[in-house]
Amino acid sequence: MSFGEPNNPYGQPPQGQPGYGYPQAPQGVPQQGAYGYPAAPPVAPYGAYPGGPNQIPQSMPGLLVTARVFLYLISAAQIALGLFFLYLGAIASDASELSSTYGNDNPFDSMASAAAGVLVVVGLLFLGLAALSITLGVRFGNGGQGVRITTIVYGALGTIVGALYLFSALDTGLASAMILPLIWVVFAVILTIAPAVNSGSAWFARPRY
Repeated sequence: MSFGEPNNPYGQPPQGQPGYGYPQAPQGVPQQGAYGYPAAPPVAPYGAYPGGPNQIPQSMPGLLVTARVFLYLISAAQIALGLFFLYLGAIASDASELSSTYGNDNPFDSMASAAAGVLVVVGLLFLGLAALSITLGVRFGNGGQGVRITTIVYGALGTIVGALYLFSALDTGLASAMILPLIWVVFAVILTIAPAVNSGSAWFARPRY
């Protein structure tokens, strides 16, 4: 038996004919996969789907960086104010003790004691807010939704207080009296907006590895 015979099962198949009995698809028709199933479409590159690595922010957005700097500046001012009120409270306490030497019925004694207590509480409040501002600023790097929501609420409350302060300054009619509350409102608005926009939300929602 010769290998060149057309009926030889061990010979090479003739040119242009499919091998092993499977029909070839005509040109221009997509090839089918194994067992007659259509071939799977090409897989999209990893990260092309919404929320994939190509859409995950690799660095902190600029608005959040600005808000972070504002938090540190606010904390510095709060620390200075807290220490100042504590110092005033210590002075008021010393004045209360001094007035008590002139008799127990001295009205200045009770007034100085009350003032000292109020000043100390205000000073501690400012120091507590400074600790919160620093904590939020530090947690911007790896914090989650809790840091984001706390910052938004913190900024919103600061905006309300700053707006009230600004309105009272407007009643005075003095331009110098409006500078501080205006800066206050701008800082607070940035703190509120930065975590709430899409870039800020995506930053705090990014996966941590």
